[in-house]
Amino acid sequence: MTQGMYHYIREAWRKPDSAALKTYMVGWRRTDAAEVVEKPLRLDRARALGYKAKKGFVMVRIRLIRGGRKRKRAGVKGRKSRKQHIRKILKMNYQWVAEIRAARKFPNLEVLNSYLIGKDGKYAFFEVIMVDPDRPEIKSDRTINWISSSKNRKRAERGLTSAAKKSRGLRTKSHNMKVRPSGRAWSRTGK
Repeated sequence: MTQGMYHYIREAWRKPDSAALKTYMVGWRRTDAAEVVEKPLRLDRARALGYKAKKGFVMVRIRLIRGGRKRKRAGVKGRKSRKQHIRKILKMNYQWVAEIRAARKFPNLEVLNSYLIGKDGKYAFFEVIMVDPDRPEIKSDRTINWISSSKNRKRAERGLTSAAKKSRGLRTKSHNMKVRPSGRAWSRTGK
């Protein structure tokens, strides 16, 4: 049976050419941490997540440093063991962090979705699909005009994107889950 173009793009990204990806990442390391790109690298993934090649859609490549997060050591004297720890456990996945950074870099745009495009020993690279909710092309499109509603402002910061919901443990539903309705609402525990 013959397959479409997106099938072959998806199959190629299952085992990407390591030499080509390495060449890409060498160039990405030299660019800014948040870089607007002309078109998505993984067209099949972007289209599956809601991207359209029309005005109002913006693709942003985000570079994140991999590894743990550190906080500054407090410059206090005496034994303050609580404040001496510099290792911070970040309970958010990299993809959610990438979406938040993209949203803060471009405050007039809303995050629709994102996906991984590559990672090496030091960095992880994501492409974030962003939408301008004030464009008339977006407001007149029935499939995406929901993002223009005021209820969907700051989606990434509020943990409403797909990657954020996965990190928050909201992919399954149960009344006995401590993450519902939120970690803090359930006897102030969790993230």
